Amino acid sequence: MQALRAARNAVGLALLSAGVWTSAAAQKVNDLPGGPAVNQLNFAPPVTKIAEEQHWLHWFMMGICAVIFVIVFGVMFYSILKHRKSVGHQSQALPEPIWVELGWTIVPLLIVIGMALPATKVLVAQKDTTNADVTIKAVGMQWKWGYEYIKGEGEGIGFLSTLDTSHRVMSNSGKPEATDDYLLKVDNPLVVPVGKKVRIITTANDVIHAWMVPAFGVKQDAIPGFVRDTWFRAEKTGDFYGQCAELCGKEHAYMPIHVKVVSAEEYSAWVGEKHKAMAAAADDPSKVWTLTDLVKRGESVYAANCAACHQANGKGAGPIKPLDGSAVVLDADKGKMTHVLLNGQNNGAMPAWKQLSDTELAAVMTYAKNSWSNKTEQIVQPAEVQAARK
Repeated sequence: MQALRAARNAVGLALLSAGVWTSAAAQKVNDLPGGPAVNQLNFAPPVTKIAEEQHWLHWFMMGICAVIFVIVFGVMFYSILKHRKSVGHQSQALPEPIWVELGWTIVPLLIVIGMALPATKVLVAQKDTTNADVTIKAVGMQWKWGYEYIKGEGEGIGFLSTLDTSHRVMSNSGKPEATDDYLLKVDNPLVVPVGKKVRIITTANDVIHAWMVPAFGVKQDAIPGFVRDTWFRAEKTGDFYGQCAELCGKEHAYMPIHVKVVSAEEYSAWVGEKHKAMAAAADDPSKVWTLTDLVKRGESVYAANCAACHQANGKGAGPIKPLDGSAVVLDADKGKMTHVLLNGQNNGAMPAWKQLSDTELAAVMTYAKNSWSNKTEQIVQPAEVQAARK
């Protein structure tokens, strides 16, 4: 009986192990082309000349350090073993001839120069942002990126790039699905042409952020009140990913970067489509809207910008205050809510939303005032928001 019971337990354990293994295999995460790889140890595969130079420089420095390590520790351990006291060696004072002094001064100096020259060459090339084909301003904000095409083909295009809401839902669940691009998918990727020099100007409107795409060999801080710049020239098309590389607040992990590199023809087509969409979406702040139209417009603005924190049902979560039943939202003085959206509050816990248009702000406020259990029938017109900005 004991043997039978033991065999039965062994079979059960084997079946359980097989089930766990099958489940793990089904949930396996794969390498993300243009992004992180599973068990990655080396740098991301380079797609720019600068990134290739950085990889070469890394291994060059590693080689020099490895040779120095082997020589120094080899001599040290040889001396310890060969001249140890247990085999009869006695300590003695050795003369220090001038060639020894010169040797251990000149040799390290030459090594440092040999390391500094190629490093300086790469560093200078990284900062040469002249003669760019396309110039884009990347504005870091809690917690998303704003992009403005300010020179070259695409001039005038501007949009926000935010973490895809489905990924935020997965994160909030505490049991995210095995997804290759987990917390890297955005609603509006940055689109650039292949083979063109793209200058990225960085700044921020709240705290310090950093714009980083490993495959491009690019990392540049975005500092409030300062303008910094960097550049890249992608040598191949595809999707490439990065993240904010500066600890910028409680949702630092939800600030991904997605750059889509396309052919010149595809880029021109994208620019044309964007310009048409922007022209169609251009709003006259003097236009007077109806309650129904503003609520409809505000629903989409809320879903794209507010639902990630305040939830689709307006109930908030944890420290995030609910909008459903909020005193500020229900207050007849619309200026209070307008002030919060334009300037933020609680030391940035609620960020400012000045980057949204007057119409978008008016619409989202009207939506909040007339959704869920909030039935105020109050309307915030774009002209009111425009006046509050002054």
